[in-house]
Amino acid sequence: MQKFIPSIWCPGTADEAAAFYQDAFSDFPGGVEILETVRYPEEGLLDFQQPLAGKTLTIDLSIAGFRFTLVNAGEEFTPNPSISFMLIFDTIRDPQAREHQDGVWEKLLAGGSELMPIGKYPFSPRYGWVQDKFGVSWQLIQSAPEEQAGPSVITSLMFGGAAQNKAVEAQEFYVKVFPNSAIGPRAPYGEPTGPATAEAVSFSQFQLDGEWVFAMDSGVEQDFSFTEGVSLIYEAHGQEELDAIWDALSAVPEAEACGWLKDKFGVSWQIVPDNMAELMSKPGAYEKLMEMKKIMIADF
Repeated sequence: MQKFIPSIWCPGTADEAAAFYQDAFSDFPGGVEILETVRYPEEGLLDFQQPLAGKTLTIDLSIAGFRFTLVNAGEEFTPNPSISFMLIFDTIRDPQAREHQDGVWEKLLAGGSELMPIGKYPFSPRYGWVQDKFGVSWQLIQSAPEEQAGPSVITSLMFGGAAQNKAVEAQEFYVKVFPNSAIGPRAPYGEPTGPATAEAVSFSQFQLDGEWVFAMDSGVEQDFSFTEGVSLIYEAHGQEELDAIWDALSAVPEAEACGWLKDKFGVSWQIVPDNMAELMSKPGAYEKLMEMKKIMIADF
């Protein structure tokens, strides 16, 4: 069961984004599915949330079995390429991988921007990086025939700006915080490249609670880094695990709200109980959540 779920901040556009992704990933092997839509309550909202009463709060969707959450909120944040999503087009499992890759690319590019043009690169026979019209970044890569089959969608962290050259430090920190985690292969730059040091990584892999995550240090100057535009939800089992992870990660007290925190690298997390849906079904749950920083299960 997926315990790390990317959460994408949508400035009132969650419904539009969900429809866009349903179309964009219709030909991606594994398909796309809307799992659940949750609406804002009619009462108990803060003043700035009043216009959202009864409207969509979150949409959970699955792309090739990989869960995302779209959060309908205000215009405070927007996604950027510091957190992107690698889409693996496997030529062994899918004889039409090239056609499917090109089709998804064209749909994601509509209204968006090309960060790296699709084409042949030393690390892949066909690769491209696109930022869609909602600001979400996707890396489309065709796997080499000799590569072992793995997940179709993988979260990728790019350490640049204020977090430049901290990819290795962050990985070693995260694998100590989360259970069942491990460091994987790393590819250092080997020589200074733009703002990246020789020891910084152009690519690396690590596992968090059994799920693969990619990480790299930016090789070009960036004027952005991690924001709440894309956060990572972790579903903790019980208050003890939630407390331990919250206490280890939270580094910016003023960012703590409703289960959200920000770590020392600037990455935003939502640390929630794995029975959150059950808790939110209880009377007055929304009002209680809005008063919390760290989620206290017993208070529901």
